[in-house]
Amino acid sequence: MADELEELLGFLSSPSPQVKKAALDIVRGLTGSDGGIETLATCSDFVLPPLCRLLRDIPELAVPAAEALINLSQNPTLAEKLVSLRAVDTAMEVIYKQGGSDGRLSKLLVMLLVNLTQLDSGISSLLQVGDDNIEGLHLSKLVRSFCRSSSSDATEGTYEHVASIIVNVSKMEAGRRILLQPKGSLLKQIIRQSDSENPLRKKGVLGTIRNCCFDADRQLQNLFMLSEFLWPALLLPVAGKKSYSEQDTAKMPLELANALSHEREPVDDPEIRKQALEALYLIALQDAGRSALWSVNGPRILQLGYEDEEDPKVMEAYELIGSLVVSNAGSEEQLDSMTE
Repeated sequence: MADELEELLGFLSSPSPQVKKAALDIVRGLTGSDGGIETLATCSDFVLPPLCRLLRDIPELAVPAAEALINLSQNPTLAEKLVSLRAVDTAMEVIYKQGGSDGRLSKLLVMLLVNLTQLDSGISSLLQVGDDNIEGLHLSKLVRSFCRSSSSDATEGTYEHVASIIVNVSKMEAGRRILLQPKGSLLKQIIRQSDSENPLRKKGVLGTIRNCCFDADRQLQNLFMLSEFLWPALLLPVAGKKSYSEQDTAKMPLELANALSHEREPVDDPEIRKQALEALYLIALQDAGRSALWSVNGPRILQLGYEDEEDPKVMEAYELIGSLVVSNAGSEEQLDSMTE
């Protein structure tokens, strides 16, 4: 059986496109089940390199190769091997040199990057850590594509999964550092997507902001440079749906006051509301962060938002930051519990 499988995998490197396609269809079929992935994992040295090479081939071969790699990369051991084979660089090269004209292939390769950046090694590879000349270049390209595409754009679906990549990247300190660098201002570009109607995008943006706020003790000034976009991104999802009084909005910057002066559609996803509250909590752990929150009438927004909240876990998040705004006693202990 092993010999037959190795013979099949050998056909992935055949000079004949028809033979490659036939072998590829069988391999892709095998990756559709856990048992098939386990079987292919036993001979990964024969399957992963040719599949990576096929990404650069004609679309009829590149697309099924990408589909197979997405399935295989759900296995952490195989994902690590793909990173070591420079699959991240290959995917980026194909997206921006060959796949640009094929949205289907680009979307699949973005999904492959989502899987690979669940590993620290995959994040480091995407960030190009260790090469100062190009560090962050891959990430900049993905963020630019993510932000340029919109719900009215045919490429919107192609790059929507970049939302998950930036969340993954922001879990690593090096990723947060690159996102928060004033030069290039990647987080500023990302935050402006917070009002997207696409739930995947919106959740990715809020998750990224929340992760970046874990560095608020060192990066507060860089975060505040984005305050025009940061406060609406974090406070509007947790402001409830009521129309605010002139007395309340008079104490807010225009970007908040205008939005809150009339009734709004609530943010349905409780996870988004919870992430926004956790980000606000991390900012408010800093004295300057609490002062800034008071300066935009944040406590009043939290008070009215809490009145509309029904989800128990989100209510807990409101109560956590509410107690901090009044008193910062025990804040270190609460931070530990959030990171567990």
